[in-house]
Amino acid sequence: MKPDAYVPLTAETLPQRLGGLPVLRERSGDPSTWRVREVGDGNLNLVFIVEGETGGIVVKQALPYVRLVGESWPLPLRRSFFEYHALRRQDARDPGRVPEVIHFDEPQAMIAMEYLDGHIILRRSLIEGNRHEGLGESLGTFCARTLFRGSDLSMGAAERKADLALFSGNVELCDITEALVFTEPYFDAPLNRHSPALDPIVRELRADATLKIESQRLKTAFAARAETMLHGDLHTGSVMVKGDLARVIDPEFATYGPMGFDVGMLVANFLMAHCAQPGHGPDRADYQEWILSVVRTLWVGFEREFTRLWRAERTGMLFPRTLFEDQGQAWAAEAARERWLGQVWRDALGFGDWSATVASSGWPTTPTSKASRTRAFGPAARPRRWCLAARC
Repeated sequence: MKPDAYVPLTAETLPQRLGGLPVLRERSGDPSTWRVREVGDGNLNLVFIVEGETGGIVVKQALPYVRLVGESWPLPLRRSFFEYHALRRQDARDPGRVPEVIHFDEPQAMIAMEYLDGHIILRRSLIEGNRHEGLGESLGTFCARTLFRGSDLSMGAAERKADLALFSGNVELCDITEALVFTEPYFDAPLNRHSPALDPIVRELRADATLKIESQRLKTAFAARAETMLHGDLHTGSVMVKGDLARVIDPEFATYGPMGFDVGMLVANFLMAHCAQPGHGPDRADYQEWILSVVRTLWVGFEREFTRLWRAERTGMLFPRTLFEDQGQAWAAEAARERWLGQVWRDALGFGDWSATVASSGWPTTPTSKASRTRAFGPAARPRRWCLAARC
């Protein structure tokens, strides 16, 4: 076996294999004191929490297959490479909003990163009925900064084209998105799962030719409009919260695509959480209103920060100041900004709709009860409503 040949970590082998790294010893102390537990409950990876005498770290290692399915669905280990590069870029574009990367080992498909002590997954917090002040604005600001600063509105042409070339290599995870979001919900694909209570809705959407045409229009936009580096899988399971703090994790689906994709996935997840509340407990009406307020402030926060960046950091090749402000036509730049934001919102409605459709009739990915899934996805997965709004 080659010295750097890939070997999956276990809680027992991790201290011996990683304990010699000075940067990890600096964070967590002598490896003989490390307490390691495997906590990965996602679809793809191993995740370990390492706690030592001087602090903790998280170690995430890709598996060569989809964990939820098994070895019958292979995936390349290289996806950790794209997650590492996405985390670095997101941290540069909105510092402190993603976990700090401490160490990356490409042959082992392993990232050691900051341990978000005391944080919980936002999806779980919404099920529990917790409120987080400023959540919507915080996530909207994150989207605005990462999406604007990763686009031709801000980046130099050479750097942006190099990034586009780099992330175009994340082929297999893009394939998952393109299949699971835009195609497989509309026929009886092998991995599709849904509650029998949703059978009428599933039959309706699979028989709706207009809807299927619309799904392929959005798939075309996702595949062809390389506007910016996306998180690519930004939902309430990709956000961790602690009080009023929110951190974004797991950007391994990072790719270039339309800005509205990330925004739409978040909006859809909050709306599904809103619809699911009666399945989580009685007297949730006030909490449902709070969730709707998160959606409103998410967009307000996005629009406000995007506008600030448009006016202060529009240094890329698109809409250069030499064409507008420098010629006394700031009003035209503002008109262009409003048109751009309008397109992002329409895209968000469209992509958000398809995120809800996947949840109702596609691949099962969320740890919600069957009852709450039915309550949520019955009203949320009526795609024609969102589609018509998106086309207005």
